[in-house]
Amino acid sequence: MRRPFVFINSAVSLDGKISNERREQVKISSPEDFAVVDKLRAESDAILVGIGTVLSDDPKLTVKNPDLREERVRQGLPPNPVRVVADSLARTPLNAQVLNSDARTVIAVSERAEGERIEKLKEKAEIVVAGKNRVDLKALMEYLWDAGIRKLMVEGGSEINYTFIKEGLVDEIRVFYSGIVIGGAKAPTLVSGKSFDVPVKFKIKSCEILGNGVAVVWSLR
Repeated sequence: MRRPFVFINSAVSLDGKISNERREQVKISSPEDFAVVDKLRAESDAILVGIGTVLSDDPKLTVKNPDLREERVRQGLPPNPVRVVADSLARTPLNAQVLNSDARTVIAVSERAEGERIEKLKEKAEIVVAGKNRVDLKALMEYLWDAGIRKLMVEGGSEINYTFIKEGLVDEIRVFYSGIVIGGAKAPTLVSGKSFDVPVKFKIKSCEILGNGVAVVWSLR
């Protein structure tokens, strides 16, 4: 199977949460980590999130540092990477920031998505139908490869992280462990879904102190 190099990037609290029980946006990363994440975005061909992240955080998924955007342009690239949303039912709001004109946007939907919703989204994004009931990530990865995407940054949430790992599509996971505790039995963690029968093992590739936390890169292969 041809697919991009895929790495998950996330920030978690000391107790492993990526948000609170209300699934609100919580500031977890340090300023130092934000700078590294921005650089990682600039070095990627595309950034992917699930629809849950779009609905809860409304991210732009763009490179914030103008110097990094200019460097991409000098390399013959657009200022920002391609933005990809895994959205099985085409629920992306038409006023979502991920649909602005700052970058190209690809929305992957399933065959269950309503045709009317798809037609409206087509006015602002490229629509890819991949999967019958939910987005088939393997099919989407092949599509992105054919579109020239060689490095894909996955920025959550927990459900999309779970599916990528379950399907064997992850090469690295970068986690910023912050010095805060969020709490909440139902607060989302880095990975949701059902427990794996056999835990998926990663090896530490690097470790770096960044402000009030530690960034660890875990490698699968």
